[in-house]
Parts: sequence; structure tokens; C-alpha cells
Amino acid sequence: MQAMTLTRRGAGVLEPREREPPTARAGEVLVSVRACGVCRTDLHIVDGELELPALPIGPGHEIVGIVEAMGEGVDSLAIGDRVGIPWLGHTCGVCRFCISGRENLCPNARFTGFDRDGGYAQKAVADANFVFPLPAGYSDAEAAPLMCAGLIGYRAYRAAGDGKRLGLYGFGAAAHILAQVAVRQGREVYAFTAPGDQAAQRLARELGASWAGASTEAPPAPMDAAIIFAPVGPLVPEALRRLEPGGTLVCAGIHMSDIPAFPYRLLWQERVVRSIANLTRQDAREFLALAGKVRIEMHVHTYPLADANRALADLRAGHVTGAAVLVM
Repeated sequence: MQAMTLTRRGAGVLEPREREPPTARAGEVLVSVRACGVCRTDLHIVDGELELPALPIGPGHEIVGIVEAMGEGVDSLAIGDRVGIPWLGHTCGVCRFCISGRENLCPNARFTGFDRDGGYAQKAVADANFVFPLPAGYSDAEAAPLMCAGLIGYRAYRAAGDGKRLGLYGFGAAAHILAQVAVRQGREVYAFTAPGDQAAQRLARELGASWAGASTEAPPAPMDAAIIFAPVGPLVPEALRRLEPGGTLVCAGIHMSDIPAFPYRLLWQERVVRSIANLTRQDAREFLALAGKVRIEMHVHTYPLADANRALADLRAGHVTGAAVLVM
């Protein structure tokens, strides 16, 4: 099979490789990959901003494909099913985090495209317990971003609380999904983009945001909550400055540049700053059910598998409006 593989830490590029297809062992499924989203976490992996357990590794954790084979003991899926494979690929099930419903914090977790090969390939193997049927009504390319931008974005969205005015910093794959969910739930959405990113601001308005502007601008009114999807530490004090007393600021990325020192008065009045780590299977079940009931308009830019480096370069340069997806 064809696969795009990271072979050197911090290389910044992937190498095309011919590989033998993986085999589904007991409890696993082999999936013929149809599409795989290009996530900013993939960029952090390729650029050496996350410490990897081992190399080589094939990135990609927004996988959509067809079940081709099943290992012994798998009875929750059938050959021919269209499924999604997310970032969380395995947990121990017995630690204090797993048994208390916080498997996203499992110290023994394994992650797709990080310490087990992901979807930048024609085939992928996954633990059947962490594979999910996908809602109808989405093409393979449209469904791919649901598996991370959607799932982890949804976890961040719930952590932000139920305030009326919600800010989204970094209007990319996750924000363009969550903005639609928030608007349909009657919230007022303010979209913050890189200065001068008119395309992202136009998309935000088209998707229902009541205001869109640069991340350095003040919104029309103080916000009840904000989510930072951009990996930019200085946005933390900037967003805190725009929150109502008692407001919540959620940092949704797996990596962020250093947060600069800021005066305590920005945090005072019971403002909260919190992070989001990974996802749980319950997050996946809830969000995919929601996506099946409420059609989310997906804006995707597709690339062939062989052009994975071009997709990563476009994402790195801020040239992707919506989500980038590899198609096989």
C-alpha cells in the first residue's frame, strides 16, 4: 500500500513509502481508508513540536473508511461498514481515570497517528472499541473533519458552558463546525481570525457568526465564554480581556506557544482558564449523533494522498479556509 510517513523528528515533511498492509489482530479492524483529515496536531507532529514515542510513524487521526477485515472477537461491526477512527485509539480501562469516565486522561492511552500508524495511508488498523459508525448525509471528505475538529471541538464547546455570547479564536476546521452548532442552539458567535484573513471572516459570517474580525479586535460586547483553537499563547490574555466576569476561556489545542505573563486583574472576578485534553468515546457518540440530526455544512479542501506535504504546508501558511482532507 501507499503511505506517507514521518521518518525524522522535526523533518517538516513526510516521505512516500510502499508498505505491506497491516493485519487486524484480535479485537481490531482493518479499514480501507477513503479520506483522512489534515489536523493541526499532524502539523505539530511533523514539525517536531510534540515528542513522539517512536519513528517512523504515519500521521492522521480523522479517518473515514470501509471495514475490510476483522480480527477475532470483533462483533460490534461488519465488513462493509463505513466508519470513523479518531485521535483516541486505545485506553487501559482500569486506571482511576478510565473508571471515572475520564478515559481521555488515561496514562496508558494510545493515539492514532501518534504512537500507532494513522490514516495518511491506503489502509489502517484500529482497536474496534474506538471505531465509530458515521452519520449518513456526509461524503467521505466531509465526514473526516468530524472525527477530530468536530469531536474535540465539541468537548471544548461543552466545557465553555452555556453562556449566550461565545468567541472562537482561530476560525479553522473546528471553529467552522462549532459555530454552526452554537448558532443553531441560539448563541451569539464572535469569530476571531488572523489579522487580514478576510476569507475566514467571510466564511464565519456565512455560517451565522454575528461578528467576525481580527484576534486583536474587541468584539461588539463582552463574551460569556471563548474557545482558543489557534496555538497562539498571547491569545490567552487577549481573550481574557474580552470576557465577562465569571466567563470561561477554553484552550482546545494539544500544543500552544508560551502564554505571556499577564496582570491578575484579567483573571479576577472568577474568570476561568482551562484546557481540553483528547476526547472520550462518549464525546464521539454524542457528537456524531448530533451531526446525524443536524446537518453541518462542511467546507473542505481536498488533496490526493501523495500531496500530503502540500496540504500540511498550506495549513502551516494559513491558506486553508475550513478543513484540509486527503482523499485516497
